[in-house]
Amino acid sequence: MLFVPCCRIFEIPIMASSSPTHFSLSLDPSSSSTSLLNLQTQRTILGSKDKSKDFEKTQLRIPVSFRKKAVNLQMMASGKSPGLTQEANDRTYEATIDREDNAGVFDDMKQRFLAFKKLKYMDNLEHFKKLADAQAPKFLVIACADSRVCPSAVLGFQPGEAFTVRNIANLVPSYESGPTETKAALEFSVNTLNVENILVIGHSRCGGIQALMGMQGEGDSRSFIHNWVIVGKKAKESTKAVASNLHFDHQCQHCEKASINHSLERLLGYPWIEEKVRKGSLSLHGGYYDFVNCTFEKWTVDYGESRGKKEGSGIAVKNRSVW
Repeated sequence: MLFVPCCRIFEIPIMASSSPTHFSLSLDPSSSSTSLLNLQTQRTILGSKDKSKDFEKTQLRIPVSFRKKAVNLQMMASGKSPGLTQEANDRTYEATIDREDNAGVFDDMKQRFLAFKKLKYMDNLEHFKKLADAQAPKFLVIACADSRVCPSAVLGFQPGEAFTVRNIANLVPSYESGPTETKAALEFSVNTLNVENILVIGHSRCGGIQALMGMQGEGDSRSFIHNWVIVGKKAKESTKAVASNLHFDHQCQHCEKASINHSLERLLGYPWIEEKVRKGSLSLHGGYYDFVNCTFEKWTVDYGESRGKKEGSGIAVKNRSVW
């Protein structure tokens, strides 16, 4: 036989400096809401004229594991087996916690936005009014979608300074391939916004490059990821040709940089990009962000030297520096 305690209220007196405080922890097995337990704070204020302030009621968030045990106790007391009912309750509790955590995330986001509005937008109101009418960025940035490598955060781009497109592994598809958002961004930024620089940024420990290097053949045709990263196939082939004896991680690191140069070479395959580079109104740059050691390597395509190279043999670079 299972004995269930008949007393459902535990009182713990706590002495404060001015008045005693009692905490009552109450568990009501008949209540339909068991995700939170009520914590009643009863504070006796000696000599107080306002009796309406004698009690304060707050709620205590009880750990999920404790709540699960409480529900088990209720089920056993009623002669029922937890089973599927308990699983359903678990999912309900977890969903409740997820909603609470999600609300907290957006609270943080709200505070960051309000800080931006106060410290940047309002302090530079004339600048943002001009941006509302038109944009004239100097850069098109092609970067990876990885959450750790936001170009604005890493390189300090401010609103209006860089037109940015981000994709898996910061790849540039060939001019002859089908339409993609990256090609649309290239066309708009180069032909309409007249950017002066295109910067392709790769980074360390790139998951897209790891997927490319780990693929067998053409990969899984059903995978959106494989169908995209195959764009970097030439970078993989060049890496295998010179670094096949290295550990897989080092092969990936080599390919991360090789893919940047292959993308820069592909950019020269777009007629309207090549024309502007030839005339000197557009420059192509590569960048590699190593977030393990927090370094940034930057280089520029040497168009004159690259023209003398056989097609597909790579590009010549200049002005290489490490920050």
